[in-house]
Amino acid sequence: MAKTPNIRRKKEMKGIILAGGSATRLYPSTLVTSKQLLPVYDRPMIFYPLNTLIRAGIRDILIIVAPEHSGDFMNLLGALFFNRGVKISFQVQQEPRGLPEAFILGENHIDDDNVALILGDNIFQDDFSSVVRDFRSGGQVFATQVNDPERFGVVKFDRQGKANRIVEKPDSFVSDYAVTGLYLYDSRVVDVAKRLKPSRRGELEIVDLHNWYLRRGELKVKTFKGAWLDAGTHDALLEAGNIVRQNKINENFDPIIVEALAEYCEAHKRRMKRRLG
Repeated sequence: MAKTPNIRRKKEMKGIILAGGSATRLYPSTLVTSKQLLPVYDRPMIFYPLNTLIRAGIRDILIIVAPEHSGDFMNLLGALFFNRGVKISFQVQQEPRGLPEAFILGENHIDDDNVALILGDNIFQDDFSSVVRDFRSGGQVFATQVNDPERFGVVKFDRQGKANRIVEKPDSFVSDYAVTGLYLYDSRVVDVAKRLKPSRRGELEIVDLHNWYLRRGELKVKTFKGAWLDAGTHDALLEAGNIVRQNKINENFDPIIVEALAEYCEAHKRRMKRRLG
């Protein structure tokens, strides 16, 4: 009798949204709620990174939140997608220690699967769904040209257009292609993140993860031209809302989110009507 072949389980793509921190640059707006729950045009900010993941087919998403705002996230998102095949779970981050900590906190969530980490204040006009779905192993980041590269981790390309170096907030010009807040990695990222040493800023640096994969020839960099919004200041938040409206980014949401939001709003209206008699 022939042996049953040892068929390895296909890796899923898990999602993580990093939505912790105190967002002091947005005080006093964030004294009472999380930055990622502030509105960007017509909906809370958190729905934009959620859309990036859900539209790419990711159905198991961990949201990392600050302890003081965990209840706000659970009230909004705890059961929003309950009947729509999307699982949302939460992990409290007591104190931010750098972006790679998201992979450490999400170790059990990631398991042996691949993971897409997106920052909770990053909004993308482009649809990266095909890249996410086609990802198999190694690492993948997304870069775009910016006017102020000294604020970001930037990618240096060789003459053939292949990435050969990533530098965090360079003191002198290296490149004007900034690495944006969406990262795809295989499950090795957890162990790599655990071995990282804090930088001079006292934080674990995401650029060190990028370069670990880059040195092994396993990091892909995709450039794009659509709007990338990092809504971390009052001016950036205002600009983000205007760009979302002008480019109709809010009209390109996955039906799962559109239907869930409509149902949530209607249920809320009914509750308020009963409460007011």
